[in-house]
Amino acid sequence: MTYHVRTKKTSDAGTLLEDWGSLMWLASDALTGSGITVGRVTIKPGCANPRHAHDSCEEVLYLLQGQLSHSIGDETIDLVAGDTLVVPPGVMHHAVNHGEVDAEMIVAYNNGTRDFRTEA
Repeated sequence: MTYHVRTKKTSDAGTLLEDWGSLMWLASDALTGSGITVGRVTIKPGCANPRHAHDSCEEVLYLLQGQLSHSIGDETIDLVAGDTLVVPPGVMHHAVNHGEVDAEMIVAYNNGTRDFRTEA
């Protein structure tokens, strides 16, 4: 059996900085040979990530800190730290940080090569 360890020293290689916040990929097929994708997402106060869908996988989001309004399909759900949201494959969604602190969350996908499609 092969074990993959990502240390704090190597985690910067999977970090993407965006105007609205950042994504730090922790596990995926490309990073660790894993059949799942796990990341940490930060959304800055007053910002939102783009509305998008993942056609090949479910997404599970766990909010560590802050508060978000998360659109999922035609609904909007308010989340606070400690809440979990499951997004089915192919459903458009995005998060808006209406709080005064960074919204920090862990996201996980049941696919090691998660896809990403923005709304047209």
